Amino acid sequence: MDRTPEGFRFDVKAFSALTGHPTRQGVLPAELRGLPQGPKLREEVWRRFTEAIRPLREAGRLGTVLFQFPPWFSPGSRAVAALRECAERAADWPLAVEFRHPAWWRERQYDATCALLAELGLAAVAVDMVQTLPTSLPPVAPVTSLRLAVVRFHGRSPAWGTGSKEERFRYDYTADELREWIPRLRTMADRTEELHVLFNNCCGEAAVRAAARMAELLGEEWGDRVDVSRETGDWARFT
Repeated sequence: MDRTPEGFRFDVKAFSALTGHPTRQGVLPAELRGLPQGPKLREEVWRRFTEAIRPLREAGRLGTVLFQFPPWFSPGSRAVAALRECAERAADWPLAVEFRHPAWWRERQYDATCALLAELGLAAVAVDMVQTLPTSLPPVAPVTSLRLAVVRFHGRSPAWGTGSKEERFRYDYTADELREWIPRLRTMADRTEELHVLFNNCCGEAAVRAAARMAELLGEEWGDRVDVSRETGDWARFT
């Protein structure tokens, strides 16, 4: 925190063991390695994650905690139970939820998804990504919280679905591609207190360039409503 300017806040991504992603033993603390996947491990991970972000919360520097669920996390009773657990365990945190299964935002499910997240007090995460895959999320712009909305730009690389992680995230957004989102961002910002725009095309300096380009485009329309992190360049906040 000491290296960031006054007022800078951090958007933190939840640890993989809390979202159902496979978690390599090597990324766990040494004393937790070897524990079987189950309630005991999950409880301890929750405790440690809560303690890890406590300094940010106490300093008023936590922007949001982002729970990105895996592609197999589809609508259903088990998913609803998992979301309720997140909402209960982190009731006083600013929480945002990103789904990777497109069924959550397809026409028949869209309203139910919005209603569920609103009931639980969770902010929906809108996604920009390549649209050529069966698993592509549609470029919808849901707002489910009066407090916060989030958009993540993952890039539109044709390597999605086949290439390496580096190839997938090595993508430079054009001004026209970013401009497509301006009407959606304007609508989202009008419906919530804050809008966070995050760039995950994080190979090289692509995210920094895209964030700066987006800030310029929005600054032309919104002026001082745009608050951009010049230190990292990979996010912007709109109030």
